[in-house]
Amino acid sequence: MRRPPALDREAALFIDVDGTLLEIAPRPELVEVPRDLPELLQRLSIERDGTLALISGRPIADLDRLFRPWQGASAGLHGIERRRADGSLMSVGISDADRVAAAALDRLRPELADLARRHPGAWLEDKSRTLALHYRAVPEAGAAIREAAERLLHERGDSLRLIAGKMVVEFQPRHHDKGRVIAAFMAEPPFQGRLPVFLGDDTTDENGFVEVNRRGGMSIRVGPSSGSTAAAYRLPSVGSVIEWLGGTRTEPAI
Repeated sequence: MRRPPALDREAALFIDVDGTLLEIAPRPELVEVPRDLPELLQRLSIERDGTLALISGRPIADLDRLFRPWQGASAGLHGIERRRADGSLMSVGISDADRVAAAALDRLRPELADLARRHPGAWLEDKSRTLALHYRAVPEAGAAIREAAERLLHERGDSLRLIAGKMVVEFQPRHHDKGRVIAAFMAEPPFQGRLPVFLGDDTTDENGFVEVNRRGGMSIRVGPSSGSTAAAYRLPSVGSVIEWLGGTRTEPAI
């Protein structure tokens, strides 16, 4: 898979966080933010008139804590939360579908907690509107955890989807994903009318790649060349992402 061309200053830039901008840590609260990264995000955002958004499975409040003083356009919890480029914060999810998904997650909580207890070293991350079971500390339990998660999904109906990521399985409302939230940003100023670029590293980012490809933009998968992906380009590591972002040029590259 090809390395992406240099980043166009006129492109709308969407970036995943863990595994893309930051190295994955044993637990989310243990990630380390490079000292110059918030300044880089600020510069990139100013250069493209605010058309930079972080698209993450973390809550927006967590993104603000990690990258302060930068506080730009963001989507948290895979699109359930969204902050527009003008700073207005909206919480997506007041529909009947959201209430059905919330009830399904409520039923899953004790079962996932019990599953974590049966595999010491696994732990349940409860983000209120999504549930993620991590097994990075016990990779040998991965097959059993994924099988149990698939069974639970089958039993819980159609309101949730299961994403098997890097040493984690996550239950999310089916009607929210990164592709939809990128589309929501692209329908508004200042993103409207620009070509999108999206960088991500995991299966939760594939919907975003598909949406960006549909718009004729640039989709970039981060990490080793393994498994199938909808992304058209690849960068090998978090470090290479930072280097690529720092090399913005003015002439069109998409």
